[in-house]
This record gives sequence, structure tokens and C-alpha cells, in this order.
Amino acid sequence: MIINGKEMDFDSEITICEMLKKLDLNEEKVVVEVNLTIIPKEKYNEHVLNKADKVEIVSFVGGG
Repeated sequence: MIINGKEMDFDSEITICEMLKKLDLNEEKVVVEVNLTIIPKEKYNEHVLNKADKVEIVSFVGGG
């Protein structure tokens, strides 16, 4: 699977929620796009990723 342009491999099928935990990202502070479709946060626990997916993760950063 390609995540933000980098190839990554996970041992088994993984949900978006599990992927974010492995990447140490807070699901409340990111938007996840899978194959050009933005996935709603309420679907992160049930949306299973596969090896052919292209994932983009956009993080929100505060500042001023």
C-alpha cells in the first residue's frame, strides 16, 4: 500500500483506525483519503485497507 507517497507493508488486513495507531497519528487531527475518496471519521473503525490502496493522510497543525 502507498501511504503519502511511500510504500508500506502491514502483516494483515488493517483498518484505517489501526493504521493511524501504528503510525502514531491522532485520528481526530487527520483526514484520510483512500483511492481519491475521503473516508468519514465514523468509518475509520470499519474501513479495511488492502495492499493495492493509495492512502493520503493530511494532518491539521495549529499555529499562528
